Amino acid sequence: SVEETENMAWWIEDMQKDLGLTIVMVEHDMSLVSRVSNRVLAIAEGKPLTEGTPAEVQANPDVIRAWLGDEDLG
Repeated sequence: SVEETENMAWWIEDMQKDLGLTIVMVEHDMSLVSRVSNRVLAIAEGKPLTEGTPAEVQANPDVIRAWLGDEDLG
């Protein structure tokens, strides 16, 4: 739910800020990932596709192809 996502984001941000923690998470909710992540590693079928900022990863053609299929990206 949206409320659960908000609570999770708040908790992660709080832990990062107050404790200086690095957090590794496996998550498919890109709104949450974009909010709490400095770096993202995209994986498809067990293989790394790319890494970078959330915006860089979401704009990567290989990631788009893996998530949405092989339609024309043009």
